[in-house]
Amino acid sequence: MHQTRKEVIWKIPIERKGNKYVARALSNIPESIPVVIAIRDVLKLAKTAKEVKAMIHNKLLKLNGRFVRDINESINLFNIIEADKKYVLFLLPTGRFTFKETKDNERLCKVISRTLLPKGKIQLNMHDGTNVIGSKDIKVGDSVYLDFSGKIKSHVSFGKGKSCIVMSGKYEGLSGKITSIKDSKALIKLNDEESELPISSVIVL
Repeated sequence: MHQTRKEVIWKIPIERKGNKYVARALSNIPESIPVVIAIRDVLKLAKTAKEVKAMIHNKLLKLNGRFVRDINESINLFNIIEADKKYVLFLLPTGRFTFKETKDNERLCKVISRTLLPKGKIQLNMHDGTNVIGSKDIKVGDSVYLDFSGKIKSHVSFGKGKSCIVMSGKYEGLSGKITSIKDSKALIKLNDEESELPISSVIVL
């Protein structure tokens, strides 16, 4: 599964000149990076796709605590990839992806929707495609920290005074603080200026 180099989203930090075709993520293409590009081109832990495949075969790569099965698996924002060390996919203030070394065994997820299941159970649907059973107290827009078994370890409600990161849009990658909320938008202080942004584009920490 490939795409032309020109089609690669700008936030993926690869050279704009080189082979015509590059790998494409299996899912959530606009908001993720394929394992092969992460390991070979960004982290520089392999020289070729063949080497990345060998790492997968030898069970040297984990994504969110489970072994990677395909070189094109999607690494989503705040996911944790484990190779020689553990790295979390983060956004720079420029809006480009970067990997930060981490020792965490929990990842940050934004609740983008909820589904009512039989017997009154609530399924929480996350920004990275993960689905977990949660409580009625956790609302759309809130954040949760999941351990590698998929259990919710902590919950951060979306509200005034909370620190946040812009996940998409003009201010993508910038950090700020929520000063007020009205309907589906939040007023956020970014770089000493306040901007009104859709709640859907912001994740609280």
